[in-house]
Amino acid sequence: MFWCDELLNRLDRNLDVQIINDSKTPSGRVHVGALRGVLIHDAVFRVLKEEGIPVRYMYGVDDYDPLDELPAEHREFYQPYLGKPLCDVPAPPGSDHTDIANYYISEFFDVFRELGVEAEIYHMRDIYRSGSFNEAIDRILSHAADVRAIYRSVSGSERPDHWFPFQVVCESCGRIGTTEVFAYDGKEVSYRCRPDLVTWATGCGHEGKTSPFDGRGKLPWKLEWVAKWANFPVTIEGAGKDHSTKGGSRDVSGAILKKIFNLRAPVNIPYEFFLVGGAKMSSSKGLGVSARDMADFLPPELLRFLMIRPKPNKPVNFDPDETSITKLFNEYDRYHHKVTAETPNPEDKRIYQLSDIYHQGDYYAESFQVVTALVQMPHLDVEEEVAKRKGAALTTIELDRLRDRIRAVNYWLKHYASDDELLVLQDHLPGRASELTATQCAFLHDLAERLRDVSWDEDSIQALTFESARATPIRQPLAFAAIYRVLLDKKAGPKAGNLLAYLDREFVIRRFLEPVLNRAEYLQESAMDRTAFETWLAANEASIIVTEVDPLDESGFKGMSVTYQKDERAHRLIVSGNDLADLASSLVRA
Repeated sequence: MFWCDELLNRLDRNLDVQIINDSKTPSGRVHVGALRGVLIHDAVFRVLKEEGIPVRYMYGVDDYDPLDELPAEHREFYQPYLGKPLCDVPAPPGSDHTDIANYYISEFFDVFRELGVEAEIYHMRDIYRSGSFNEAIDRILSHAADVRAIYRSVSGSERPDHWFPFQVVCESCGRIGTTEVFAYDGKEVSYRCRPDLVTWATGCGHEGKTSPFDGRGKLPWKLEWVAKWANFPVTIEGAGKDHSTKGGSRDVSGAILKKIFNLRAPVNIPYEFFLVGGAKMSSSKGLGVSARDMADFLPPELLRFLMIRPKPNKPVNFDPDETSITKLFNEYDRYHHKVTAETPNPEDKRIYQLSDIYHQGDYYAESFQVVTALVQMPHLDVEEEVAKRKGAALTTIELDRLRDRIRAVNYWLKHYASDDELLVLQDHLPGRASELTATQCAFLHDLAERLRDVSWDEDSIQALTFESARATPIRQPLAFAAIYRVLLDKKAGPKAGNLLAYLDREFVIRRFLEPVLNRAEYLQESAMDRTAFETWLAANEASIIVTEVDPLDESGFKGMSVTYQKDERAHRLIVSGNDLADLASSLVRA
């Protein structure tokens, strides 16, 4: 059962509506890790709708939080604004956004739309200033002693007796992150704007008294959670694993909600981090990859698939190397084929449906690896080549999806691909081709001759390459390494049949014949001695169908070549030795 379906069993079905909530503090470019919660909640939202359960998905912009770290860009510009509510901090110079919160969250919401996320957006500045939280603020401040006791008993965190869970917007300097409330009389709070309250901002020293209502301040985030859960009221809200540990933020907020409002905490979906190369990301420190960057790279269905397929309690470790990216695309294509062309199990079907935002049914999807190779062949028209591979013209849907993959390849080549992962067809035989062994050179020469008459398509070329490797003989990894070395000056590359099929036949044959072959060295490298051959023969003789033996006496090498048929395939062995006449005779007779 898919994790979303398991969640259905934990819901209170007596409620008129399920309300899902999530939120983000936009203090910098929103990193891709924040999309994990967004898409987990969106998946739940979609499943509930499909099941006919009334549901809303609300997403909050926590823009009343203080600016508590300098954004990676414009650090000097933002220094004076540390401690002020984000909605009161200007956007970066040159931007037409009203404030820094809108500047950063707008980019994030553009990604929402591209991913098909349909959440109801709300801003905390509006919630506070409209008075929607006034009643919750009053109840929480009136129960400050209970809040302090719960902090102590649940998380072991001590709060002094004069501490009240509220932050005023200082009437003198406008900061909210440096104020400390120390009294509440039912109508007004008394507060100080302390120069030493936090290390990242300096309060002005003002002391005053003001109403806590209608946007004059805000609740600390754990209490803000409580107010959201009580007011909206929230029935489902997941949280990162750092908030969901025993005695953590969720436990503290849930206990306060029960004590003060006599309500049960929303159903939790604890989820693990999204890592890039094994590292957790930070928006304000500029670490990791932004949601915008990742959406520019991966097509929306692939990004949803990446986030939704693993269970929430499993981390997603994204590594943008060629192997990992190719595996991701191949896995999605496998799900696509299972769901649209076969009979999938319910879990696979659910994963695919929650990832697919187009709902276009079955269509031809070219593999990421092939598109990667084609894009790097400047003499080819990628769309034409893919149509040839399909064997028919591409439909509008297929062209759209192919163009998505072309964009993904180009983005990967520009931003992530290492020098070793780039494919550059060499104009001349690379200097490092001199490092090839004589056996590798012999393989290339043999393959070149065989390629003269083969049908010039990837399957025929690939089959012929294996046939040539067996006939040389050479281990397959060394054979393919020789191909990549002389064509790309690399040890590895795309599927050889694909690569060669995109190139001119005569060019390939000429290039494969360029490395100089020392035939005597080749024979010496690839030969068995008589003892090793007889051991091999004892193990394999029963399955050999046909054997041909040719004596060899070239440039000082003495021996024989044994060509045999096994498993309907031709193979070749070379045996060294001065006197093999008796062995040759016995093989021919057999």
